[in-house]
Amino acid sequence: MSAGSVTEPVRDPGLQPERTRLAWRRTTLSGTVAAVLAMKTALHGGVSVPGMIACALCFGLWLAFLTLAHRRIHALAATAEPPALPSRQATATALVTVALAVCGVALLF
Repeated sequence: MSAGSVTEPVRDPGLQPERTRLAWRRTTLSGTVAAVLAMKTALHGGVSVPGMIACALCFGLWLAFLTLAHRRIHALAATAEPPALPSRQATATALVTVALAVCGVALLF
């Protein structure tokens, strides 16, 4: 081996991509339950403009998370060696998750 050459280590993903796909599916399911409960809470006292806005916001955030998760699940299933999660997608997923959490907290008060 020459001093200027660097070899990439051989990657053996094993069952890691399958576990990651399952984790994304579980997270999507729990996000769905949380979004439905948030929408139910927003409409608990009857239909109102703020309640409808909260429902629309929760639904939009849930849909964004579902889209991001769906893309990642398909990327993991597409090849034997899935690519790393792009930083833009990771950032978007984190922001959507935090926004959903903030909506949930706001609905409690």
